[in-house]
Amino acid sequence: MISRKLLTAAVLLLLPLLVNAQTEWVNPFIGTDNYGACNPGAVTPNALMSVSPFNVMGSELNTWDKDSRWWSTPYVAENRYFTGFSHVNLSGVGCPDAAALLTMPTRGTLQVDYHIYGCEYTEEKASPGYYSNFLSNGVRTEASATTRTSIERYTFPEGPANILLNLGEGLTNESGAMVRRVSDTEIEGFKLQGNFCYNRAAVYTLYFVLRISKAADRDGYWKKQRPMTAEAVWDRDAGGYRLYDMYTDELAGDDIGYWFSYDHMAPGEQVCVQMGVSLVSIDNARRNLYAEQTGFDFDRVRKEADASWKEHLEKVRLEGGTDDQKTVFYTALYHTLIHPSIINDVNGQYPLMEHGRLRSGKVGMVTKGNRYSVFSLWDTCRNLHQLMTLLYPEKQADMLRSIVDMYQEWGWLPRWELFGRETFSMEGDPAIPVIVDSWYKGLRDFPVEKAYEAMVKSANTAGKDNIIRPDIDPYINKGYIPLGFFSSDFTRDNSVSHALEYYMADAALARFALALGKADDAKKYLARSKGYKNYYSKEYGCFRPLLQSGSFLTPFDPMLGKNFEPAPGFHEGCAWNYTFYVPHDVEGLSDLMGGDKEFVSKLQMVFDEGLYDPSNEPDIAYPYLFSRFKGEEWRTWKIVHSLLGKYYRNAPDGLPGNDDTGTLSAWAVFSMMGFYPDCPGDPYFTITVPAFDKVTIDLQGGKKLVVSKEAAADFAIQAQSQAMSKACSARIGGKKVKSYRISNKDLMSAGSIVWK
Repeated sequence: MISRKLLTAAVLLLLPLLVNAQTEWVNPFIGTDNYGACNPGAVTPNALMSVSPFNVMGSELNTWDKDSRWWSTPYVAENRYFTGFSHVNLSGVGCPDAAALLTMPTRGTLQVDYHIYGCEYTEEKASPGYYSNFLSNGVRTEASATTRTSIERYTFPEGPANILLNLGEGLTNESGAMVRRVSDTEIEGFKLQGNFCYNRAAVYTLYFVLRISKAADRDGYWKKQRPMTAEAVWDRDAGGYRLYDMYTDELAGDDIGYWFSYDHMAPGEQVCVQMGVSLVSIDNARRNLYAEQTGFDFDRVRKEADASWKEHLEKVRLEGGTDDQKTVFYTALYHTLIHPSIINDVNGQYPLMEHGRLRSGKVGMVTKGNRYSVFSLWDTCRNLHQLMTLLYPEKQADMLRSIVDMYQEWGWLPRWELFGRETFSMEGDPAIPVIVDSWYKGLRDFPVEKAYEAMVKSANTAGKDNIIRPDIDPYINKGYIPLGFFSSDFTRDNSVSHALEYYMADAALARFALALGKADDAKKYLARSKGYKNYYSKEYGCFRPLLQSGSFLTPFDPMLGKNFEPAPGFHEGCAWNYTFYVPHDVEGLSDLMGGDKEFVSKLQMVFDEGLYDPSNEPDIAYPYLFSRFKGEEWRTWKIVHSLLGKYYRNAPDGLPGNDDTGTLSAWAVFSMMGFYPDCPGDPYFTITVPAFDKVTIDLQGGKKLVVSKEAAADFAIQAQSQAMSKACSARIGGKKVKSYRISNKDLMSAGSIVWK
């Protein structure tokens, strides 16, 4: 018999593994301030459905409103005026869209104007897959979700009450909706959404079916009257809205909704509201709802959501570190698992890419795995997809097939795709490095030749016919893109930013071509990838825009753009944010700058003078560039540690800016584990001192990677010189490192990285 003492000791030894990755370490409120654009709502991993508290539309007493500020999120931590739960939300993006289908519990006389029925709230609680608050109208709200459906539970005090579905408001820039009564407990319809970043072509339809657990005493539609007429007494009584209680056909319009009213709720009586959604049809929305939820079992849905998150988060187990560090890490990992999102319905159907433009039919069938959407590839090509490949390769394999299928449906690889529409946000050709990186890491179950065909198409098609690289002509002919070629307004011409993205993509394409035995292609694209040298100005020691004549822009201020003000040649940044953005040829850039010493000195200056922007992607890997130069690795360790402590915190403003569908969070996850993918499309990592004493990572095929550190390593991150850092060294697979940059193949077979 095992003694009680031995059993207790065994349990204590296992305890870090049992609780370390539980959902209790996730704080969904991180990133809900400082323009992080995250929300604390209920969602399951990579789901289409999410349910967020909506608080960016104010009362008449408040000055803030969705349309008075550039809100790109349904929720901001500083706001306290609740106007309902929004469904199908985006996380961490910089442009508003989705976040509509607002459900709201109210009390007393029916009122359908959100300025009036909205109310303040307290007692917020959130955990993965769950959200709750207490409204000042006396109703306690709770929300949970499955992949394609939601459930809310409202606990009412005694008295009359109402449940509303507002189809007129939301975060989307589009308007227009339809709703139809099915029964006294069910309605159906759709909402037109899109216009992401004001791309008017990126419009799509979100279909829904809503059902409630208690039949209403009265129910009906509403529609806003514009303008309100003196004769329309019923409109004035309803606050400018007309109520329809005898009309039973469908209703369509820009500002409409549906209401359920109850004459009397018993004290503590609970009513559940469920919603199923689809991007294909109302029928599919109903199929999704009935497949993913049986009855109105809120607690079961919440429990299953929590279990799903536990399973995903337990891929990485931590020992040591502070509670705040663990919370920052697991919240970051949680944020990386929100997008891309599964958009196929339970029957396998999904909306074909850009079906409206091609008019070739709307619905496609998934042949293998899930169809994904919300590909913010300009952001996520840098680290999020590398994280998916590392921890969730089955998801990344589906994502690769989704991306290549989009090419076969539409004719182009996506850049920033949203629910079957290309938004054309940002620049570059980022699908190329995503595919190449994954292929090199062994994910090859997708149409490889079709993928290569797609890459070559965007890399070679003339600009007038090239919607991904419309300014490609001078890039091919001259090796650079001059100011004024794409826009006569220099402040809106991001020529240097565009070209740098193409160089990186072509370097990945060259690597892919070589692996596929296409040597001539590889030579051509590799040569193109070196065109960045045209932009280097010896006078300023940084990249500088070029004019049509081939001469440099004059006058020139390399600091212009550091505060996101318009800067000729650069998008959302200044010259120093972009000058080291040549991850595929760091050694070549070093030679261009006059050697390693000059390179390191200039790069250190970027950090010393506050020119590094942790909230924007072009310079996100800069801290890891020091490790390319022998003896300078300590700068990487020190700067990464400093950035984590300064910008990633257990607080609503605990992200440095827009999470960009998980990209900033992925930076934190990799950096805290102790290695980072330093070049999109190149299967290598730079290792650094981990944030925890021990990180255990489950890899594909039952393998594990354990990254650990001893006390001396903590001294190294405080080092002020190369000499001080020599007390620390790393061993990979038991062997002392010769280089702090390691291939994916070696990392996957290492078994351990130990810092001493």
